[in-house]
Amino acid sequence: MKKAPTRTKLDTTRQLRTTAFAPGEYIRVVPLHYPKPAVPIADLARRRAAEERDFFGGRQAPIPAKAQLTYRGGPLLQNPEVFTVYWGRTWGTTPSSTALMTRLNGFFADILVSPLIDQLAEYDVPPQAIGHGSLIGTDVISSAAPSESVTDSAIQSHLRKWLKAEPMPKPTRNTVYFVYLEPGIVSIMGGGRSCQNYCGYHNNVGPVYYAVMPYPACDGCLGGLSAFDALTGTSSHELCEAITDPVPGSGWYDDVNGEIGDICAWSFKQVAGYTVQLEWSNRQNKCA
Repeated sequence: MKKAPTRTKLDTTRQLRTTAFAPGEYIRVVPLHYPKPAVPIADLARRRAAEERDFFGGRQAPIPAKAQLTYRGGPLLQNPEVFTVYWGRTWGTTPSSTALMTRLNGFFADILVSPLIDQLAEYDVPPQAIGHGSLIGTDVISSAAPSESVTDSAIQSHLRKWLKAEPMPKPTRNTVYFVYLEPGIVSIMGGGRSCQNYCGYHNNVGPVYYAVMPYPACDGCLGGLSAFDALTGTSSHELCEAITDPVPGSGWYDDVNGEIGDICAWSFKQVAGYTVQLEWSNRQNKCA
């Protein structure tokens, strides 16, 4: 049996450069801090090929030399209203899970009126002006909770059901639902899996905006941080992206580097006592 020729890194890069991506495939994930050598989803493959860098080295990804977000004409969240959903059978059943929910809700209440939101004002597009937001509520849902994994399409289906049956506010042009999964549940989106390809993502189903935050139970999604700090870091990443690009690829976006948080992934600072991610600033031409 003839042995197949060895594929080099250069061969792989050439193939990725020539791959045709379907319309609507936009980077909207928190990438791994220490990525495993798994087959990447198409979104991340495009970014990796374009930047010609090794994501498997276990080091923080360098900030790209050239990045520029451009506005694509879509909606922005002017005064973001966050509703947290803790989906699973174990949320609220132990002191530690209850404490974590309380701390995450406190994070949103504080961060939505913090300088992190103020810095996004440079992306105002008249008449859409980005300002402070609020945490508008929270819910713990145990019904039909996944036992091993959950796909993005399943999240969308359940979100529709929850909005009809559960005591959660109906979506407005500013609402974003943050869905937190319990430990041990794998999120599946676009062919990728949490802790293999990404650590969280945001998306939309029609006018409903949401983010999915798997529990960080791997080195790639902890990045040397505590679970709480990793969650505030990745949640701030998705929050700022949901504000500036709620329909992925239709708001502020960079065709090579992705959204405002993707450019600065895994670079952090402290705001209001919380670990949050740096976000790209067109005005300063750096992560800030």
